[in-house]
This record gives sequence, structure tokens and C-alpha cells, in this order.
Amino acid sequence: MIFICVRFPVKPEHADRWPEISREFTEATRAEPGNLFFEWARNVEDPNEYIVVEGFQDDAAEAHVTADHFKKAQAELPQYLVRTPKVRNMQIPGEHWDDLGEFTVS
Repeated sequence: MIFICVRFPVKPEHADRWPEISREFTEATRAEPGNLFFEWARNVEDPNEYIVVEGFQDDAAEAHVTADHFKKAQAELPQYLVRTPKVRNMQIPGEHWDDLGEFTVS
């Protein structure tokens, strides 16, 4: 799986609306063949930052970054950001989440 985390520094005046601003992109990405998950979280220490955690099957990356909705997001979403988002991505085995053994719930 291709595992990706992106930190989006949203302008303060748009931070509360970011889920709606990014909704079209989010829904279209989740509908892509090969998308395993695409989940947003708001940083509890910086409410102007959103983090997206993405997972794609190994062969789905090119289709994602060349999709029309991705190109539209590239053109439209930067106006709502303070600076260029930071990203980390890696290829990892499997297509699942593992249990966190250090916090086992019985």
C-alpha cells in the first residue's frame, strides 16, 4: 500500500469551513478505484491545520494524481492555505491497519 500523510496549513478565516471546502475532492478521492482510505483530522494543538491520512493500492497512485478532481483541487485549494502543505509517503506491506498492542482493550 502507498501510505500518505499531508499537513494542510489552512488560513484561519477558512479553518472552520475546510471540511466543506475540501468535500468535493475528498468524496471524489474516496470513490477512486484503488483508494483504501482518505481521512481528515484537525490538529488539536493548531486548529488551523488539517491532516489527511491516505492509503492507496500500489498501482493506484498515478491514477490519483492525474484524475480531474485532483487537478481541480490543485488549482482551487491553495488559495485557502497559508503555505505549501507538507507530505510524507511510503510504501508499506499490506492494505490494513494493525492493532496497537500497547493499548489492548479487553
